[in-house]
Amino acid sequence: MKTVAGPDLDALWMPFTANRQFKQAPRLLARAQGMEYFTPEGRRVLDGAAGLWCVNAGHGRGEITAAVTRQLETMDYAPNFQMGHGPGFELATALAALCPPDLNRVFFTNSGSEAVDTALKIALAYHRVRGDAARTRLIGRERAYHGVGFGGISVGGIVANRKAWAASMLPGVDHLRHTHDLSRNAFSRGLPDHGAELADDLERLVALHDASTIAAVIVEPVAGSTGVLLPPKGYLERLRAICDRHGILLIFDEVITGFGRTGSPFAAQEFGVTPDLITMAKGLTNGCVPMGAVVARQAIHDAFMQGPPGAIELFHGYTYSAHPLACAAGLATLDIYRREGLLTRARELSLRWEDAVHSLRGRPAVIDTRNCGLIAGIELEPIPGRPGARAFEVFRKCFERGLLVRTTGDIVALSPPLIIEPTHIDEIFGTLASVLQE
Repeated sequence: MKTVAGPDLDALWMPFTANRQFKQAPRLLARAQGMEYFTPEGRRVLDGAAGLWCVNAGHGRGEITAAVTRQLETMDYAPNFQMGHGPGFELATALAALCPPDLNRVFFTNSGSEAVDTALKIALAYHRVRGDAARTRLIGRERAYHGVGFGGISVGGIVANRKAWAASMLPGVDHLRHTHDLSRNAFSRGLPDHGAELADDLERLVALHDASTIAAVIVEPVAGSTGVLLPPKGYLERLRAICDRHGILLIFDEVITGFGRTGSPFAAQEFGVTPDLITMAKGLTNGCVPMGAVVARQAIHDAFMQGPPGAIELFHGYTYSAHPLACAAGLATLDIYRREGLLTRARELSLRWEDAVHSLRGRPAVIDTRNCGLIAGIELEPIPGRPGARAFEVFRKCFERGLLVRTTGDIVALSPPLIIEPTHIDEIFGTLASVLQE
């Protein structure tokens, strides 16, 4: 291996990173292609996490590079306040065609965090424009992750995030119980059998607060960043029915599950449950240019289209909403997904993936394995007094052996690019098995 001089590490304050630890032994990536990253020294690292759940079509897609280059040379930036441009409308139309029926109005953001805060604002404003302004309460779920905006943190349920910003979160937020139940569902293949009744926790909150005060419920169909927590069979259907009964909007945060990760374009279609709003990001542009979106039911959009024609209907937006480069990347990405059948490829590989995931059962410290589409969670027994340390050691050793995985707490999460081949599956789980055996 050649030795390469590294960059000065001092100035960069890294997100969600133990900065002092990292800078003592940095893990640097220099380039990427297909299923692989390469370090500055040229060492290959198989991407078992699609970057951060986002590079669904694999790295280095020339079609996206070419599309962004053309757009940059044609028009680098255009405002989206009181102005518009073709790629924005084209991408919105293409996105609406992928979504469940009647979800066909698209609001562009720049990230999943912004998409979540936008969806929450739309939900609150929707009730207000309909004359139901008392509906101000938002319901999230324990162990949920909805980004890092103050709205997303407030409806989120990851303890470290909430503890850090406890004094500054939104008022009027409550939480459903999470669905993770190792005692009944450990080592489930696909969706777990037990726990649909946990959706009834929403009825408890309705009884506590009264339905007339609740604007929306937001859940991840599969809770990804907290460690791949799957919805029990019938859970989402039950949640949808309760929301319908009480006039509460249901928001699916599909920032992770969107764009083929579960075997359908969106988890809403895979699980057969249609929400009122869907948030998305990550795979929307294959991770190449930051972008997010909220897709709403037409009836929600149309409720705002009242009053004088010249009046602004929703006082919300971003300087980079529908940025031309992001739109170009999104259109090229959706074309790749369509042409290569990537939005359903997870379904084709799911049995091979499932068998590989559950082959880790019985390895040292493994207390659960779970899977859905091309997602996996391997839960490890924590080292007493050192939560998260065991999984981080697995992450570190995997990287040394040429495999990138994600960890959250003592859970190893996998979400490879959808271009994965069976040989890659074998390599991922062969490496994990070897590391866990140690």
